[in-house]
Amino acid sequence: MRARVSQPPPQDSAHSPAPATASASAPARSDWATIAKLLPYLWRYRWRVGLALAFMLGAKLANVGVPVLLKNLVDSLSLAPGDARALMVVPMGLLLAYGGLRLSTSLFTELRELIFAKATEGTARSISLQVFRHLHDLSLRFHLERQTGGMTRDIERGTRAVHSLISYSLYSILPTLIEVGLVLGLLAYKFDAMFAWITVGALVVYIAFTILVTEWRTKFRRQLNELDSVAHTKAIDSLLNYETVKYFNNEDFEARRYDESLEALRRAQLKSQTTLSLLNSGQQLIIAVALVAMLWRATQGVVEGRMSLGDLVMINAFMIQLYIPLNFLGVIYREIKQSLTDLDKMFGLLEREREVADAPGAPALQLAGATVRFEAVRFGYEAARPILQELSFEIPAGKKVAVVGPSGAGKSTLARLLYRFYDVDGGRISIDGQDIRTVSQASLRRAIGIVPQDTVLFNDTVAYNIAYGRPGATREEIEAAARAAHIHDFIAASPKGYETLVGERGLKLSGGEKQRVAIARTLLKDPPLLIFDEATSALDSRNERAIQAELEAVGRNKTVLVIAHRLSTVVDAHEILVMEAGRVVERGRHAELLARQGRYAQMWQLQQSGEGG
Repeated sequence: MRARVSQPPPQDSAHSPAPATASASAPARSDWATIAKLLPYLWRYRWRVGLALAFMLGAKLANVGVPVLLKNLVDSLSLAPGDARALMVVPMGLLLAYGGLRLSTSLFTELRELIFAKATEGTARSISLQVFRHLHDLSLRFHLERQTGGMTRDIERGTRAVHSLISYSLYSILPTLIEVGLVLGLLAYKFDAMFAWITVGALVVYIAFTILVTEWRTKFRRQLNELDSVAHTKAIDSLLNYETVKYFNNEDFEARRYDESLEALRRAQLKSQTTLSLLNSGQQLIIAVALVAMLWRATQGVVEGRMSLGDLVMINAFMIQLYIPLNFLGVIYREIKQSLTDLDKMFGLLEREREVADAPGAPALQLAGATVRFEAVRFGYEAARPILQELSFEIPAGKKVAVVGPSGAGKSTLARLLYRFYDVDGGRISIDGQDIRTVSQASLRRAIGIVPQDTVLFNDTVAYNIAYGRPGATREEIEAAARAAHIHDFIAASPKGYETLVGERGLKLSGGEKQRVAIARTLLKDPPLLIFDEATSALDSRNERAIQAELEAVGRNKTVLVIAHRLSTVVDAHEILVMEAGRVVERGRHAELLARQGRYAQMWQLQQSGEGG
């Protein structure tokens, strides 16, 4: 996520746009407020900042000394032909003094960058890591609503902005201001004040013109960013849904959608380039007028005898040294403004409040047997659409309770609430009498293991994905978990064995293989409380029966919540809950529910007749 800013800056660096993420809707803070949030990260490197500034001042003093030396050398060369002093002036003065100042300038500049590199990299690392941790702390609701491509762009640009902001401010703006101050002081001291006034006037007009035109261009840059974000989001979304595109033969449709975004982006880029050319032309005009005025006045002074030829050389050298960095002032100003905007977006991610947060000083969950209770639980993902309504049930310690029912009944929501991905709207969920909202989330999730219905794997090896259940597990433990999940033989038969890459989101594996990896991962974690959310739905009947026996063995003496569609997998449950529309409409053991001839019995008969057919 980290990028290095190259020097010198480009004429119009095309920044990645601000994506339409949740942070984009937050009101933008002022530039000074953004800088104020950055300063605490830099404060820990304050001695490096001070030393870097000292080296920078040394470099500028040496740089300003070069034109002064040239003046003295030119004046010293005004000797009569054959004068023996010329032999000493040229080699000693020019080679040693001039070379020494040039070397000092480069040396101080390199020392400045060397000293400050650790501060820049350390600051970027600290902010990036804090954002990464904070994103993991945000609720599931945020991650379901996010746009992944846009959010990663926010983080990438924000990290790059730290480098850009420090680089341009410390290495460009501040040195230029110091050099301008030194040159103005020298001009006012050595000559008449008009030289200083011409320089100051040119700088004021140049800076005012640059800021006004750049602010006017901002709306075009913002439009360019938004359109680039739209194009990027469409491309990423289409590639993530590659198989769906192929299923419906919609490659041309996706290409047209993307091309429409690219065409709008092209028009915006042309408009941005036109305004950039206007800005650059105006800047060069101001610089040219100032240079002509300065050199005209200096030439006039030489003709009138008030100034020497060396004075003319010195003033010309000063103007060149001043206006070369000024050529980049517009670029630097734009880059700093853009960096502040990008940094503000990343700070906006940091300021997203956690929907589900630990109570201050929340203790760790204390387990005696892992009895789980849902007590009059009410919950809805949206206020207008309730999912669970006054739901109450208990999973005794060491027992298995199954939840069945039609899709949309709220079964999977139970697992999300138990993991505390969301907080309940009413009622409470407790484990061994402890409300899960009062204990730390880390300790709660350590006590729970889940085999989800939709298994997503990391783009890494099979061994890595299984070991994710317990990082640090030995290869023997990983293989034992794979055997229990009946996937060891498949892995061993692969050319690379446990080092086989599973692809992005595990797409190189079949649904059943992914599910068995997920089972192995949970078995390796070996927690006291297990959740099986359609844990064998992607398996064939033979493998399902074999793994079901393993799951029953693993779940012995553990508290187990089974969310199932196939009723044949839950016939041995301590209690079966039948849910509809967020309520429990029936509960009991398998035989009791069949005897009642109610909703469960109807579902059983439908499934039995379906399997028979």
